[in-house]
Amino acid sequence: MNAIFTKFSEALSNPFIIIGFLGQMLFFGRFIVQWIASERKGESHIPHLFWYFSIGGGILILIYSISIGDIVFTLGSGLNLIIYFRNITLIRKNKLKFSEEN
Repeated sequence: MNAIFTKFSEALSNPFIIIGFLGQMLFFGRFIVQWIASERKGESHIPHLFWYFSIGGGILILIYSISIGDIVFTLGSGLNLIIYFRNITLIRKNKLKFSEEN
């Protein structure tokens, strides 16, 4: 048990591991946000905040994956960010279009 605590303490002394954990927490948090929004609407719904959590988590996970030198993880995280930013762009574009129509 002491060995596990020691390894965990050593891991947390690395700032990139803390960044990785924070990224994973944001990434997990986006599903909580989506779940709550869907429950409130009574149907499946993806709120705008979901995409901001995705971007925040994606950036932190990208930083972590670069720091550990994992090319698969780095490419996956980087490509996902393109989709998240594109969704935010589409949301903003539709909001602007809607406000111009009204």
